[in-house]
Amino acid sequence: MEMKRELSALLEQKQYTRLRQALTELNEADIAAILEEWDKGDMLKVFRILPKDLAADAFSYMDTDNQQFIITSLSDRDAGVIMDNLMADDAADLMEEMPASLVKKILANASPETRRDINHLLRYPEDSAGSIMTVEYVDLKESLTVDEAITRIRRVGVDSETINICYVLDQGRRLVGTVSLRYLLLSQPDEVIGEIMHENVISINTLMDQEEAARVFQKYDFTAMPVVDNENRLVGIITVDDIVDILQEEATEDMEKMAAIVPSDKPYLKTGVLETWKKRIPWLLLLMVSATFTGRIITHYEAALGTCMVLSAFIPMLMDTGGNAGGQASVSIIRGISLDEIRYRDLPWVIWKEARVALLCGITLAAANFVKLMLFDRVGFLVSAVVCITLVIAVVVAKIVGCSLPMLARKIGFDPAVMASPFITTIVDALSLIIYFRIATLMLPAL
Repeated sequence: MEMKRELSALLEQKQYTRLRQALTELNEADIAAILEEWDKGDMLKVFRILPKDLAADAFSYMDTDNQQFIITSLSDRDAGVIMDNLMADDAADLMEEMPASLVKKILANASPETRRDINHLLRYPEDSAGSIMTVEYVDLKESLTVDEAITRIRRVGVDSETINICYVLDQGRRLVGTVSLRYLLLSQPDEVIGEIMHENVISINTLMDQEEAARVFQKYDFTAMPVVDNENRLVGIITVDDIVDILQEEATEDMEKMAAIVPSDKPYLKTGVLETWKKRIPWLLLLMVSATFTGRIITHYEAALGTCMVLSAFIPMLMDTGGNAGGQASVSIIRGISLDEIRYRDLPWVIWKEARVALLCGITLAAANFVKLMLFDRVGFLVSAVVCITLVIAVVVAKIVGCSLPMLARKIGFDPAVMASPFITTIVDALSLIIYFRIATLMLPAL
């Protein structure tokens, strides 16, 4: 906060040289955050005085709206320079968000290498490993010596995403090994790369889903991984910073689906009212229609309710408890599926475990509820028994439904998150009511 005040003061005093110097001492992400807190005019003014390479680095950390504002405000030549200084994956992401007319204009002023790299990345399917990789990496030949490899790293490494890991290719650009910079520095200068490289290379295919790629990163704890085509030719790399963005994106998408919202790629405050309405209303309409089943069930047993009105007082508690129990199971299973800990073949074991957990939970809830009904509500033994027996069965059914539906959804190709709380709650509500009234009909002679 103190730094921002000092920079704002320099800007107001038009001390641009000192402002430029102060900004160059900051991290690119911090520069982007500071720029975005100023109004559009000041943001553009300060962006123009930054060194070109630093401006491009800070630009990559800014949100899409501000990126588009800056690009459209710069001259064609300056916009082309920014694109040339961006990493290829960041440039490709920006191009995907911009209008086609603006993309054409920007690419026309970018270098041929930049256009080639962006077009290369844009041809891969959305959310695939190929669409998030970068083509800036260090590749080496098997025949190079360690000294020659280090010389090459010095020459091309400045424009690479990372130089910690170098990728060894054969004459057909097929990936045959990797070697770390640390290992190169510790090896003798005349040793040959082909003899010291690590040959057991773990790679990602260009068409692999980005969520699956994130799981591979998590499994092996890598900071960068090579991306290869179907012929094992190296076409790019993915770094851990890209994986962090994917994990955030996928987690947000799952949370929105679990809350019955159509996923959005915009931040909440950047999304308009009408767009937010469009994202939410489809599921609300579907759930509203499906909820009418519970109304029809209550109507069907209207005569029984009229005979014993006290039964209606416990309907909300039974429905809410069943819904909560099903929601707990579904969230646990969806999380396990997303981490690849649970697969469809585990369904019998999952149901067996959840059934036992549900029985324990149901008995505990029923015992507590029975004491409350007898001592505080004073509704009578039979009514208390009906409510508590229903509670045990409803919890067992809810947890079995909650754990099985996400796994069945995954099996038939749906996103398991769609089967989360709202959808499962609607099903469990209907089943809880049917169970409740059937038990009441059997146990209460008056019905």
